[in-house]
Amino acid sequence: MEKAKAQINYDNPVISIRNLEKSFGDYHVLRGIDLDLFQGENLVVLGRSGTGKSVLIKLISGLLYPDSGSIDVLGNDVLTLDTRSLQELRIRIGFSFQNSALYDSMTVRKNLEFPLVRNKKGITRKEIDQSVESVLDAVSLSQTINQMPSELSGGQRKRIGIARTLILNPEIMLYDEPTAGLDPITCIEINELINEVQQRYHTSSIIITHDLTCAKMTGDRIAMLLDGQFQRVGNFNEVFATSDERVKPFYDYNFIQ
Repeated sequence: MEKAKAQINYDNPVISIRNLEKSFGDYHVLRGIDLDLFQGENLVVLGRSGTGKSVLIKLISGLLYPDSGSIDVLGNDVLTLDTRSLQELRIRIGFSFQNSALYDSMTVRKNLEFPLVRNKKGITRKEIDQSVESVLDAVSLSQTINQMPSELSGGQRKRIGIARTLILNPEIMLYDEPTAGLDPITCIEINELINEVQQRYHTSSIIITHDLTCAKMTGDRIAMLLDGQFQRVGNFNEVFATSDERVKPFYDYNFIQ
């Protein structure tokens, strides 16, 4: 279940966050966090529900703005980008939503074609077909190309959602609770797919989860978010080598000691 070592360039952070703060009214979600994602790395942000994990990736992609701090993504200061520049940056970032975010009225093919047609002007029919076939092969679902989302299982929908993100060849992947609502076997398959994407597409990824099996299988490094700050950062064993009473029950619940 341990993750194989990946080729990571620790001299090249593709995301750098410094002293980031975000509150909603009197609720302080993020309290001055620092974080780096390095080129080629799968970084797991781990924590309980409601700790600000999903808020973090919305801040990274410019869907929310912080109260203070800085966010640098692929050499861009996200907080100073105009609308057009932010949209151009988002094309370089793949966002895998928790609910897969497929259009129910479109076939799998049409769902995958949509981001290509919208973002790549002048793309040919042959190029579209090749791209669709390539990402479906990457997620091992070529046979679903003409099916509707309603005909797919939860795991298949999750895979197609990832495929639709990959079709624009993103440099960074942001996964929001990728194994939520899936059975244990399908969870393992999604975790393996996340690692395959890292290897095949040379992506750098942030994986938001509260699932320790997902964290252990996919994370080159793990950052545990507690009380609005990253309290533990390291590999899986390093993060959980602690007597911190905020951490132990979390581990025990996942692995049933």
